Amino acid sequence: MKVLKFGGTSVGKPERMHSVAKLISSPDKKLVVLSAVSGTTNSLVDISSKLLKNDVEAGKQAIENLFAPYRDFVKQLYSTKEGQAKGNAIIDKHYEFVKSHAGKPFTEKEERVLLAEGELISTQLFQEYLIEAGYKSVLLPALEFMKIDEDNEPVLSFIEEKLTAEIKKYPDAHLYITQGYICRNPKGEVDNLKRGGSDYTASLVGAGIRAEEIQIWTDIDGMHNNDPRIVKRTFPIAELTFDEAAELAYFGAKILHPATILPAKKYGIPVRLLNTMQPEAKGTLIATKTTSKEVKAIAAKDNITAIKIKSSRMLLAYGFLRRIFEVFEKYKTPIDVITTSEVAVSVTIDDAKNLDPIVKELKDFCIVDVDKDLSIICIVGDFLAEKKGIAKKVFSSLGHIPIRMISYGGSAHNISLLVNTIHKNEALNALNEGLFGEEFEKVLATKA
Repeated sequence: MKVLKFGGTSVGKPERMHSVAKLISSPDKKLVVLSAVSGTTNSLVDISSKLLKNDVEAGKQAIENLFAPYRDFVKQLYSTKEGQAKGNAIIDKHYEFVKSHAGKPFTEKEERVLLAEGELISTQLFQEYLIEAGYKSVLLPALEFMKIDEDNEPVLSFIEEKLTAEIKKYPDAHLYITQGYICRNPKGEVDNLKRGGSDYTASLVGAGIRAEEIQIWTDIDGMHNNDPRIVKRTFPIAELTFDEAAELAYFGAKILHPATILPAKKYGIPVRLLNTMQPEAKGTLIATKTTSKEVKAIAAKDNITAIKIKSSRMLLAYGFLRRIFEVFEKYKTPIDVITTSEVAVSVTIDDAKNLDPIVKELKDFCIVDVDKDLSIICIVGDFLAEKKGIAKKVFSSLGHIPIRMISYGGSAHNISLLVNTIHKNEALNALNEGLFGEEFEKVLATKA
């Protein structure tokens, strides 16, 4: 069985849902994971924000603004009066449910409940459309088998057991539809896998059923060698290893949720990135082994904070690094990049929520400087030690751009550079020409 995940833009319009139905119409069994209709989760976040502030009237208006377009959505999605009646009943039910929270005590618990509404709506609308179109499909509620533990980590053994049992209830179905993103926490409350978590859902359920393949369908034809929103000349990457894809996703490649790779990698399940709008495109295959290539892609991550930690006694204080890391561990703040010298350590973080108490504790035993508004640029490929000339190409491309920090050698797949965010776009374009210019010329020559 294959697992296919479709993102918000892939189901964002009635005609897109029609296209998705055609894509999954072959008779082989599939488990289909859907995101919320594009824009819905953002609207639910906005509604929740207003209700948390007790701005009830603004919250009610935001609710009206969210649900009004769904009426036309239903009208275009279904071709029969019966289908439209069922679609409108779904919208009515969820509208009343969301509206019932306005004017009542509203906490983060209620917010998590509301944020689940987007996926519940999209999957129910899609399932009714499949029934109208004559497909043998079943809607499997993700809240029956998706679970996280006290550390917000998914419980894969629970997912595997419960999902397998759910599928066995419907042996005649060839399509199983479920929600991405949403789950239950250890208290049994509705929770979620954070933003972009539908990709993670697909990988988790794929691992749970030992899928043949996991497909992530978006509006881009695979992972590109650079950010196409910033760099004009980009191209889709044909193949990546799990490690390369994980590095790119973590360091800013928007097409893939960073956690997606881990469950698939554990069981060696290939992940394929495909384009709903261009289903004929080959996309990107992520697998255990791929063709070797020095540089495959570049990604960038913004909102980075650098912390420089200095101690005149570092040479003698062998517990210095341990004390530093204990502070970050205490505040559950991951470190992205680290460099060291004899008397200083520099680290970067992308979550500055606990920056002030971290700095305060570090200052008890060292001198601390903090820099903000930085970006990490990650160059991914096959950088084995015996390969020559890669670093030269990178730094030659960036000769005119000031680099704040360099991490090279910690991974066979990653060179990380820290720059001021004001230089990020220039750096991405310069690296694109310096590292991939010859490939672009070959492509142009082939087309000519």
